[in-house]
Amino acid sequence: MIGTLLQVALGGAIGASARWGMGLWVLRVTGPGFPLAVLSVNVLGSFVMGLAVVAMAQRGLSQFAPLVQTGILGGFTTFSAFSLEAFALMEKGQAGQAAAYILLSVGASIGGLYLGVLLGRGLLA
Repeated sequence: MIGTLLQVALGGAIGASARWGMGLWVLRVTGPGFPLAVLSVNVLGSFVMGLAVVAMAQRGLSQFAPLVQTGILGGFTTFSAFSLEAFALMEKGQAGQAAAYILLSVGASIGGLYLGVLLGRGLLA
């Protein structure tokens, strides 16, 4: 249990640092405006998650899933975990549940942020 927690913690530090670095790099290359840094991190993280899941399964390296999937890629972007879960539902033939998961995740997350902003502004004003 502690070993797994340490894997996740170490991986999370690596992933979050990589996200920050990539965000700075993309911003320097593209400039401000459209959030390409976040988009790039989400797409790259999801791509690497796909590669990692297959590679670890084929090579019997699932013991590194906490480090790589939850830690590094989760710290880099939680969108990669979201993508993996949505894909898993689709792969199981549960397209309706996948669509509901995608719509609810995006809609409820934006709604939660909106409510948090409203509450925060009300408490701070």
